[in-house]
Amino acid sequence: MFRKNFHKIDTNLFHLFVYNKRKTMMQLMNALFHFVMLMTTKHKIDDSHGIKHSMDVLHFAKNIYDHECGRNTLLIGQEKVIYVSAVVHDLCDKKYMNESVGILEIQDFLKDTHLIENEEIDAVKNIISTMSYSTVKKNGYPNLGKYQHAYHIVREADLLSAYDFDRCMIYSIAKKHDTLETAYTEAKTLFHNRILKYDHDQLLISEYSRNTSKKLYSKAIRRMTMWKRILRVI
Repeated sequence: MFRKNFHKIDTNLFHLFVYNKRKTMMQLMNALFHFVMLMTTKHKIDDSHGIKHSMDVLHFAKNIYDHECGRNTLLIGQEKVIYVSAVVHDLCDKKYMNESVGILEIQDFLKDTHLIENEEIDAVKNIISTMSYSTVKKNGYPNLGKYQHAYHIVREADLLSAYDFDRCMIYSIAKKHDTLETAYTEAKTLFHNRILKYDHDQLLISEYSRNTSKKLYSKAIRRMTMWKRILRVI
């Protein structure tokens, strides 16, 4: 009887722990997306790097994590760092602000939530400050210790979201005030010179990212072709 009751208590505590963990994550996610909206308004971050992009990167990060966590036990317990980094990674983008200022704003916000530990905040800062395509091309990959695999998950999630051809055009129109025709030409050039070479350049490490990139590659080519047909008509 004692063992049975003890097991029941132990099971109840486990379910309570899981419930509280999910509740904390949901509270943090709600706060994060409100923060994204505030920061995009404050720093005039256009739709190409706004809340929709944060959601896309979060989804890709979740999928990569689910495929990779069984292969790397260090990832267990790092979901919060991965998901937070995915959501806020462009809120310090040098195209829109001073990177150091953006990182400080992110740090202050995360601390004020009281929903994430200081070590996790430091990990988020280290990931988002070293994951961009240009930074990796210039400096290579950083050494983030136990968060190295988490870093690659967020970095690859951002790369996968870059296969969105319309997003590339939106940036040219919003940031550079390009015409539709110019935005298409610049986006097409960027895709052929950079994005469509991600897999070939071995920037995608995980099996999920490599497989998914092939599908996104085909989708991007179809989108380019459709835009070409549209621009011929108008």
